[in-house]
Amino acid sequence: MRSIWKGAISFGLVTIPVKVYSATEQRDVSFHQVHREDGGRIKYKRVCTVDGEEVQYGDIAKGYELPSGDMVVLTDEDFADLPLSTSRRIDVLQFVEQEEVDPIYFAKSYYLEPDAQGAKPYVLLRDALERSDQVAIVKVALRQRESLATLRVREGVFVLETMLWPDEVRAPDFPFLEEDIEVRKQELSMATSLIESMRGEFDPAEYKDAYREALQSVIDAKVEGREVTRPEAEAAEEPAADLLSALRASVEAAKKERGERKSAAKAPAKRTGKAAGKPERGGTKAPSPAKKGEAKPRSRKSA
Repeated sequence: MRSIWKGAISFGLVTIPVKVYSATEQRDVSFHQVHREDGGRIKYKRVCTVDGEEVQYGDIAKGYELPSGDMVVLTDEDFADLPLSTSRRIDVLQFVEQEEVDPIYFAKSYYLEPDAQGAKPYVLLRDALERSDQVAIVKVALRQRESLATLRVREGVFVLETMLWPDEVRAPDFPFLEEDIEVRKQELSMATSLIESMRGEFDPAEYKDAYREALQSVIDAKVEGREVTRPEAEAAEEPAADLLSALRASVEAAKKERGERKSAAKAPAKRTGKAAGKPERGGTKAPSPAKKGEAKPRSRKSA
């Protein structure tokens, strides 16, 4: 596993440096969107709805839409000024009975591993928490979001369970709750008996994802039957090709410049005398004009 965060548990005057790891992972068969005809991958572009231009990732900001349809654009500087904790601490606020925390508040689970110098205080707090049969209520800032969380022990390791805030849990509001539905005593007794007959100890290893296994079987069967499409290789943008073009253009420009210099060096000097056609003192005689029928001299073309 790879740690996603480093910080410390702050428990009174005790600080326990820890690394945070995701405790769960979603096991699912992942797919790509492809062209049905040839299996080519489907690509998406980030296009502005106003000017229709493709937008580079660096030019994208976060926008909050008002009920009027107006947009409030927030920059990185705006987020930098928010009072989000950057102390990288898991602050212990209080200890409560685990039954007091409704599971509906739990969002995601993380394992905490102590750094080398924090192993002893880690084990001390872990053993004390196990002995108390309680969980710690803590506050932590992960992934640019501050959350309440619980700290409990599972198989000798601290588990950090991030929680939703109270206003993020919806209140159930369904019509049947207002109806006066009568349940007879015999029906309740029979339902209770059924529950008792199905009572047992929970072992998650007894259950499996039948849909995922069946889907994987379909994929394996297609592979065995060679029902596989190999899309043509994408035309990758090769930096070498661009570099080659740039070098070729540079060579051509250099040749042209060199040819122009040669032509300028071999061309006759301009006359600066007072009378056109008269040589200057100490100068050379001006070339005679071309006779009729003679070809005019051509300038050298650049190499």
